[in-house]
Amino acid sequence: MLQGSYVALVTPFKKNEIDYNALEKLLDFHMKEGTHGILLNGTTGESPTLAGDEKDRMIRFCVQRINGKLPIMLGTGTNNLGKTVSATAGAKEYGIDYALVITPYYNKPTQEGLYQFFKRVHDQTDIPIVIYNVPGRTSVNIATETILRLAEECPRIVGLKAASGDLVKASIVARDTRDDFSVMSGEDALNMPLMACGAKGVISVTANVMPGKVSQLAESCLKGDYKRALEIHQELIEINAAMFYETNPIPVKSALAMMGMIEDEIRLPLVNLSEVNRKKLENVLKSYQII
Repeated sequence: MLQGSYVALVTPFKKNEIDYNALEKLLDFHMKEGTHGILLNGTTGESPTLAGDEKDRMIRFCVQRINGKLPIMLGTGTNNLGKTVSATAGAKEYGIDYALVITPYYNKPTQEGLYQFFKRVHDQTDIPIVIYNVPGRTSVNIATETILRLAEECPRIVGLKAASGDLVKASIVARDTRDDFSVMSGEDALNMPLMACGAKGVISVTANVMPGKVSQLAESCLKGDYKRALEIHQELIEINAAMFYETNPIPVKSALAMMGMIEDEIRLPLVNLSEVNRKKLENVLKSYQII
C-alpha cells in the first residue's frame, strides 16, 4: 500500500545539466535516512524545465540506483490527454511503482471534464495512479465528489496527493474511499494534521533536507503514536516554513547547496533565492544543526 514518507526529490543541476554525481548522493542519502519512497519529476523536481531525453536518462539512472530498495513514484501528468496517457503508460516500462497525475492546468476543466480525463488515463494505462490536487498552481480544484467517484470506479486510482489545504476534503476522502486508497499530504505544514485526519503518508519537500525526521513523523502517525508525531510536527514548524520562503523548489535547493549536497542552481523561469531570504534560511538551518 502507498504510505509513509515520500520525498519530492529535487533535480540537481551543474552548468545547466543534470548532475548525476549529486543525484546519486541524494538517492543514497534517502535510502540511508529512512525515506519510504521517492517521487521523481514532480514540481520540486522542476519537471516543466526538463526535456524528454533528460527525463528518460534521469529516470533510468534512478531506477537502476534504487534497484527495488524503495518504491518510486513518477510525475506523468500534463494538461494534454495524449501526452499524459503516453507518459503514464511509459512509467510502467521503466519499472516505476506509481504515476502521479496532476489535475490539468490552464484548461480550467469542469468536474465532469476532470472525471473524464482521469478515467481515460486510468483505462488506457496499467499502473497505479495518484491524483495530484494543487489548485494554487493549476487554477483547478478537483471536488470531493469527483475524487470519490474516481476511487469507486477506477481500481488503479489508488491515492490523492492533497495540496489544497482543505482538511475537510481530505478527511472525507480518507473516510469514504476503499481501504487500499491512500490520501498523502502534499503540504509539509499539514503533514501531521492530515495524517491525524486519515492520510496514510506524506509527499514532502522538507524530507529533502530532514528525511529522518519526516519519516519518523509518518511512522509515528501510522502507529497511532500521535504524542510523538506532535512533538516532531512542532519541531519541524520553522524548517517547513523556510522551504517556502519563495517559490518551491528555490529554497530547498539553496538549503541542499548549503548542506554540500548539490550546486545552488535552478532553471529559468525560477531564479536563485534572494539574499534576504538566503540569510534567513541559513539561520534556520543552523538552528536545526543541519549546517
